Amino acid sequence: MIKNINKIFTIITMLSVFGVAAQQDPQYTQYMYNTLSVNSAYAGSLGHLAITGIYRTQWVGLEGAPNTQSFTLDTPIAKNLGLGLSVVSEEIGPSEEQYIDANFSYTIQSGQTYKLSFGLKGGGRVINIDWTKGSHKDPDVQFRENITNKFLPVVGAGLYWHGERDYIGIAIPNFLTRERYNYDDIADDLVNERMHVYLIGGIVFDLSAHTKFKPAVLVKYVAGAPLIADFSANFMFNNAITLGASYRTGDSVSAMASLQITPQFLVGYAYDYTTTELQTYNSGTHEIMLRFELVSRKKGLKSPRFF
Repeated sequence: MIKNINKIFTIITMLSVFGVAAQQDPQYTQYMYNTLSVNSAYAGSLGHLAITGIYRTQWVGLEGAPNTQSFTLDTPIAKNLGLGLSVVSEEIGPSEEQYIDANFSYTIQSGQTYKLSFGLKGGGRVINIDWTKGSHKDPDVQFRENITNKFLPVVGAGLYWHGERDYIGIAIPNFLTRERYNYDDIADDLVNERMHVYLIGGIVFDLSAHTKFKPAVLVKYVAGAPLIADFSANFMFNNAITLGASYRTGDSVSAMASLQITPQFLVGYAYDYTTTELQTYNSGTHEIMLRFELVSRKKGLKSPRFF
């Protein structure tokens, strides 16, 4: 039993704290509602103020597993200009990271029905590691020097091409690759920031007068690691209830549901079932999403988009 616990803690530490996994940035199952977190060009694309909050607790029952809170706000601020703010807090094992980014977009018309947005991101993250937290396979780990308020700057960019019923975007949230930690006994490839590239897309199909099909995909590439792709399929009924499922390659399968309570307020939930060897040690991942859009009740939303 102790051997298994040590094994799992080692996996969490290596995959999450030191970033050897293909995903150093936080991940979300309901990514279609949280595009701003990966693509700065999304800012202001809805044409009105939008506020989104996500709470994600991963691998429930496994000590030290990731726990993430995300808050994004974006709005148009002038003709063709958008502004966005993204704040994220994440805890993984003995580490805590806080992100805060400002996002700016400029949009041009692309044909009669599409728009192309260019985005820039600037901000940073603050890293803290307390090695006295939790239990460790190597007892010497707890005597490592803690990391306190280490700041890493963030500079990113993105493109976002969108219409009323479909969209595609590509982004690099951070061009800067800097050292996250500085320990002699940890290999260089485990402690450095890696460049992430995100490709996101989705479309809406009418299946009937009251049913719509909304497939989406998010492809994530991290330098030196295999591609990871999230494939999602959602069905919307009466422009109010959405049910769907998704698959993350080599990681998990998920079920999703959301309810458009009012034209302004959307609530969503996702459950991930782990398909890796970690499934033995956890009861899944829970993710809750709340979204508020500042549109008048009379005007309502232009279309039943979920992006």
